[in-house]
Amino acid sequence: MLSYRHAFHAGNHADILKHYCLMAVLEYFKLKDKPYCYIDTHAGAGLYNLISDEAQKVGEYREGISRILAATSLDARLIPFRQAVTACLPDAENHYCGSPWLAQALAREQDRLRLFELHPADAELLRSNMRSIKQPNRTQVFCDDGFKGLLSMLPPPSRRAVVLIDPPYELKQDYQQVVDTLKAALKKFSSGCYMVWYPCLSRAESQKLPQNLQKLVPDNFVQAELHVHAPRPDGFGMHGSGMFIINPPYSLPQLLAEALPPMTQLLAQDDSAHFVLQSKIA
Repeated sequence: MLSYRHAFHAGNHADILKHYCLMAVLEYFKLKDKPYCYIDTHAGAGLYNLISDEAQKVGEYREGISRILAATSLDARLIPFRQAVTACLPDAENHYCGSPWLAQALAREQDRLRLFELHPADAELLRSNMRSIKQPNRTQVFCDDGFKGLLSMLPPPSRRAVVLIDPPYELKQDYQQVVDTLKAALKKFSSGCYMVWYPCLSRAESQKLPQNLQKLVPDNFVQAELHVHAPRPDGFGMHGSGMFIINPPYSLPQLLAEALPPMTQLLAQDDSAHFVLQSKIA
C-alpha cells in the first residue's frame, strides 16, 4: 500500500494537465482578497530531482515537462503555465514541482496549505522541502491518510478551499474511496472546489470513475482528459489522465477549451492523441 513514489513519474503528461488546472483554479481564487485553504490529500515529496535514479529509470518527464520547456514556439495559451513552473523551481532543467510546491509558489501570505502524505519517506521529504520556502508557517504537513485528513479540515475557517485529490489508484478500492470521501466532504462543505485527478486506463474502475463523480454534482463540474496515445494492445499502462473539478471557476471551461488543443498537439505520442472536455456550470 505504500509502494507508490511519484518521483518515478514527476513531470509526465499527467502532471502537465493536473498542474495546468491547479494553476488556473488558484489564480481564480486569488482574485478575491479573502484567504483560501489549499488541501492536498496525496501531496508526495513536493519537489523532484529529474536527474535522480527514480526519474531517470522511466524518464516520463521527457515526454511531459521537457517538451513544454523545449518548445521554441510555445502556444501563447501555455506560456503562463511554463512561466509559473520555471519561476517556482530552483533549476527548471533538473527539477519539477509537485502539486504542493506549485501551490505554495502561487499562494499569498494570507492563504494556508494543509498537506497530507502517507508514505513516511515522502512525508519527511515534504516537510524538509516546505521548510525551505519563505513562509513555512502558513503550511502544515501531516504524515497521515489524506482521505480522512481532508474530512477533518472541513469546513475551513475562511470558508474558501481548493482541494486536490490524486491518489495513485494502486488499489481497486481507491476509486470507490474517492467517491465516498467526496460525498462526505460535500456534506460538510458543499461550496469547496474539489479537484480529482484520475488515470485513463483500460480497466472498468478507471472508466467509470468520472461517471460516478458526475452523479455527485451533476450541474456544477468540469471534466478534462488528455489522451497522449492509443491504449496498449495488452491493456497495460496509462494512456492518458483526467481532471474532474467540482464547483469549478466559471472561467475554467473556456481556459481549457483554448489550452487543451495545443497541449494535446505538443504532448502527443501517436496519432490517437486527443482530449475530452465537458462541463456544466451552475
